[in-house]
Amino acid sequence: MFSKSRKFISEVRVELGKANWPWDPNEKGFRRYKELTDSTVVVMIAMILLGGYIAFFDFILINVVGFLTRP
Repeated sequence: MFSKSRKFISEVRVELGKANWPWDPNEKGFRRYKELTDSTVVVMIAMILLGGYIAFFDFILINVVGFLTRP
């Protein structure tokens, strides 16, 4: 059982070594994660814009349907 676990961990290390990480390993501190933080900001802005777009059209459709279904 321990040999299988050891083998699995060593294979995981090899695969993680092949991965292309989203930061420069030579940078230090917060600047190291610049690409990661920039991507996160882009995703957050896109979510806010999409949420606003959906909320706007939801508001419009609720009022249109409410107007059309009034007795």
